[in-house]
Amino acid sequence: MRNFLLLILSALSLVSFSLERDFNTPEKALQALFPGATVEVKNFVLTKEQKKLAEKLGKVPIDSRLVSFYLVKKNSRTVAYGYVDIHRVRTHTESVLFVINPKGEIEAIEVLSFNEPLEYMADENWLALFKGKSLGKDPLRLKRDIPNMTGATLTARAITKASRRALALWKVLFGESEK
Repeated sequence: MRNFLLLILSALSLVSFSLERDFNTPEKALQALFPGATVEVKNFVLTKEQKKLAEKLGKVPIDSRLVSFYLVKKNSRTVAYGYVDIHRVRTHTESVLFVINPKGEIEAIEVLSFNEPLEYMADENWLALFKGKSLGKDPLRLKRDIPNMTGATLTARAITKASRRALALWKVLFGESEK
């Protein structure tokens, strides 16, 4: 009987652990933000020049020349772009969806997966500080333009760098057509 109770308690702890880490997919997150819109994935292979330009604009490295963006369309018009950045925070990865409007500004940020302890995860209020930020007018520097998160500096640093990467890639791939 004691072993049975231990087995049940172990199973319940696994269920609660998995529920804590139940995050959205990019498609579901974008559908929730833009009801009635269609979401299409578009893959790009950056040229060496595009990669170099994105790294210069964002002041962050671009690890791969293969880049995917989610195009959010209403009435065949693109109303937003989604980019998922997967990066290491401390020892584990985090996946973050950046929603960028047609003007090249961050519209929203949503954490899709976070494999560090949950107490280090960025909350919605802090992520909302990025809304309206762009590469052109906002340098997006931690502790200057974006306040640090007490007790979660590595997360704050990772998301701030990733936001510059997302905006730089958007600018290289879509920015010229938006002028």
